Amino acid sequence: MHPVLLNLGKFSIYTYGFFVAMGFLAAIWFATWEAKRCGVDHEKIMDLAFYILIAAIVGSRLAYVATVPGEFAANPLDMFKIWKGGLVFYGGFIGAILTAIIYLRARHLPIWKTGDIIAPALALGHFLGRIGCFFAGCCYGKTCELPWSITFHDPASLAPINIPLHPTQLYSSAGNLMIFLVLLFVRRHRKFEGQIFWLYVLLYGVTRSVIEIFRGDYRGGEIMGVLSVSQTIGCSLALVAVVMLVVLAGKTGTKKISR
Repeated sequence: MHPVLLNLGKFSIYTYGFFVAMGFLAAIWFATWEAKRCGVDHEKIMDLAFYILIAAIVGSRLAYVATVPGEFAANPLDMFKIWKGGLVFYGGFIGAILTAIIYLRARHLPIWKTGDIIAPALALGHFLGRIGCFFAGCCYGKTCELPWSITFHDPASLAPINIPLHPTQLYSSAGNLMIFLVLLFVRRHRKFEGQIFWLYVLLYGVTRSVIEIFRGDYRGGEIMGVLSVSQTIGCSLALVAVVMLVVLAGKTGTKKISR
C-alpha cells in the first residue's frame, strides 16, 4: 500500500517500522499495567519487555534471513534494515521465550504467572505489527478474486503489484486482535496459572496455520511436501499447548490463584 509513511529529505519513516514500534510500545504498556493488576513487580516486567524486544527482533530477523538468504547476497548489509520489512514471527517468538526463561529464573519471577501477563501483550503488539506488514506488502497472499482482495500498486511494495491478492496481513492482524480479546475475557475466569499463556499459544498456532493456506510469499520449503515450516511449528505448538493446559489444570485442581 504505502511502504513509506513520511519522507523528510534524505530521512524516511517507513510505515512497517512505525507500526512495529507502536506494537512494541502497546505491548509494553499493557504488560506493565497487567503486572500492577496482578501484584507483580512492574519494573521487572518492563525490564523483561526490553530484553524480549531485543531478542524478538534479532530472532525474527535471523529466521527471515535464513528463509531467503539469496535476497541479501548482493548487499549483505541490507539484512540489518528491518524497518523495510522482513521479520518471521516464530523466530522472534522462540528467541523471546528463551530470553524470558533465563530472565525469569535470574530474577526469581513466577514463570506461568508472568507468562499470563505477557501473552495478551504479545497478541496486542502483533495485531499492530501486522498492519505494518500490510502497508509494506510483506507476508502477502495468493492471488484472489474475492471482493475483499487487495491490489498493490506502489513499486516499492514487497508484494507483487497490480495483482489482486488475499490480504493475509489483515487476516493475521484481525486474528491477533481476536486472540487478544479472547484472552482478556478468559483471564477474568482463569482457573490456574499458565492458562492464559498456553491458550495464547494454542489459538495463535491454529490461526496462523489456517492463514498460511492463503499466503503467497516464499517461506521456505514444505515439510513432507504438505505443511509449510510455519504450519508445522504452529500445529506442533498447538498440540503442546493442549497437553500443557491439561497437565497444569490437573496439577492445580481447586487451588486458588491471584487474579
